Amino acid sequence: MEIRRALPQDIRELLHCLKMRSKYAVLLVFVISLVIIEKENNFISRVSDKLKQSPQALAEANSTDVSPAPSENGSLASLQELDAAFSQLRSHLYNITLQLAGDGDPGPRRHVLLMATTRTGSSFVGEFFNQQGSIFYLFEPLWHVEKTVTFLPGGASAVGSALVYRDVLKQLLLCDLYILENFISPAPEGHLTPFLFRRGSSHSLCEEPVCTPSTKKVFEKYYCKNRRCGPLNITLAAEACRSKQHVALKTVRIRQLEFLQPLVEDPRLDLRIIQLVRDPRAVLASRMVAFSGKYETWKKWASEGEAPLREEEVQRLRGNCESIRLSAELGLRRPGWLRGRYMLVRYEDVARAPLQKAREMYRFAGLPLTPQVEEWIGKNTQAPRDGNGVYSTCKNSSEQFDKWRFSMPFKLAQVVQDACAPAMQLFGYKLASSPAVLANRSFSLLEEAQPAWVT
Repeated sequence: MEIRRALPQDIRELLHCLKMRSKYAVLLVFVISLVIIEKENNFISRVSDKLKQSPQALAEANSTDVSPAPSENGSLASLQELDAAFSQLRSHLYNITLQLAGDGDPGPRRHVLLMATTRTGSSFVGEFFNQQGSIFYLFEPLWHVEKTVTFLPGGASAVGSALVYRDVLKQLLLCDLYILENFISPAPEGHLTPFLFRRGSSHSLCEEPVCTPSTKKVFEKYYCKNRRCGPLNITLAAEACRSKQHVALKTVRIRQLEFLQPLVEDPRLDLRIIQLVRDPRAVLASRMVAFSGKYETWKKWASEGEAPLREEEVQRLRGNCESIRLSAELGLRRPGWLRGRYMLVRYEDVARAPLQKAREMYRFAGLPLTPQVEEWIGKNTQAPRDGNGVYSTCKNSSEQFDKWRFSMPFKLAQVVQDACAPAMQLFGYKLASSPAVLANRSFSLLEEAQPAWVT
């Protein structure tokens, strides 16, 4: 200590700088190691961007050139700024490492969002990911948000709902399932609930250790299909999510793709978005069956034709088509933040060639397609007749996807075509010019899918 005090001031400053450079050299080795280990992952470009954006003092602090020692105050301020920058970078890289490591499993951790609307075949397509054992899959968890929070249609309220959905979605993709406790009714007690919507549609929530022994006299509103389980333990479900290699989620409640930009850019996520669309004429025909009470006006008009359709009904249909089209157009424009992370898929293409489309979706997501998924697709797309119930995922898909055209009145198809023409043109759905064309199976209402839909 006495020897150090005896050194000249400029020598002490030089030693201090060398000490700080050594500290940052260790951190740089850590950064470089991460880059080498994860060089195949898309996070590398983000880490590189962060390094490029570091203060110019970073380059000076790591330069091999010997330069005169700066003044004491300037040197201290620069080093303090560097120290803060490296502390932030170290924390940032630590979070990335946790996400990529996935409790020690090799390979990057992927996050897949299947974005659709009701009656587009999203439950069926979602099973492609639910059947993969290394994927933690959630079926419509945002249902609870919609049922708990009241949003008025249009305007600022629509923006507010999109932001709430997005923030809840982010937490779910990060395996923070406790966020749902704010929306499940009645509220969970001790992190236990028998009321998670369609729990049985997620294998991960119906297998050990999440599937706890069943409890007598406990009403399980949404139960597991193939085994008896006790009330869902959200803590065990969150742990199961973190233990899985990847996370996938299906929702029909997010339609504005632009609101998802913060999720795509979040360094903790490696998000891939698959937007599923379907012929709006088929969607309306399916909704009139599945949600019969909500479409009484449409059914009466189609069968009797006495009272005209209310303008607000047609406007709602047009608005739905436009929101889907605008999101798809944004994805197909390939903005920088979305490049390589958006895929547009038509349900009709999935129905005609399910295994081929499953391979394409898995390839886009950077995931391996397992034999279990292939086996499930084979068993559930070759059924002798349509599965029981409007929510069935067991179908003879190649024969069922366009059966709507033989039962829909032509004037109903005309209303949809007039309201949704721009979206139909973008997605390659042909307009029917007459009842004969609509009911003619030999006349395809589909144009060929575009390779550019995978961006």
